[in-house]
Amino acid sequence: MRPVFIPLSDVIAAHYRQGGADAYGQPPERRVSDGSGIPCRHSLRLVPKGVPYLVLAHRPFDGLNPYTETGPIFLSAEAGPGAVPGPDLPAFLTSTHYITRGYSADERIIYGTGAVVATSQIIDACAGLLARAEVAFVHIRSASNNCFHVRVERG
Repeated sequence: MRPVFIPLSDVIAAHYRQGGADAYGQPPERRVSDGSGIPCRHSLRLVPKGVPYLVLAHRPFDGLNPYTETGPIFLSAEAGPGAVPGPDLPAFLTSTHYITRGYSADERIIYGTGAVVATSQIIDACAGLLARAEVAFVHIRSASNNCFHVRVERG
């Protein structure tokens, strides 16, 4: 079983690109990429230099509970198709390490599943977590800032 990386949906991306409120009820902030590594959660690619992007608060969960973290994400401001969910490591994961963390079906963190993992080991780490019956999905998060990057599910 290979893990599948799930981008931000087309519907959610369109909402934000049209100025829809973020998780804090604010409109997304618009910036222009300096090419230093702005990871778009919809395309799962870095936003190129000179291309506009959005900064917004996002909560990558369906419900609300004490474990449903909210935080900043980046999103290309230009409309376009999102990445196709798939088993390949997303191109925008360019740091040396990320946090992997497992969640239950009711969106609670499963203690003991969080770890800082070398980027080259993310697929194996996610496969190991998803092999556990109690893990419904995994988040990949920044190892330095804890920002949500991408959801991972069973393939």
